[in-house]
Amino acid sequence: MPLAADGSALRLKEDDDVAVALRPLAPGAAVTFGGETVVVAAQIPTGHKFATRPIAGGALIRKYGQVTGRATGAIATGEHVHVHNVEGTRGRGDLAEAPS
Repeated sequence: MPLAADGSALRLKEDDDVAVALRPLAPGAAVTFGGETVVVAAQIPTGHKFATRPIAGGALIRKYGQVTGRATGAIATGEHVHVHNVEGTRGRGDLAEAPS
């Protein structure tokens, strides 16, 4: 189910690593997608992401079924996912494979 039971967040794909807050979320808020509940660990502003599962440092991060970045360090379930812990990977010429 893409929309949280209470309408507070959106996660389009079950394999997405993050969900997007549709309203401000306070630490300790429980967000439920189907039978899965994520407890928010920090203040999440509207439009910002939070982890729906643990993300290892260096792992690619999926949102809306697409890779949108790489974790710069380990990110725990419920943590705010933003520029402080994500390196963007879209449109980065320096990440393109070198010609053979």
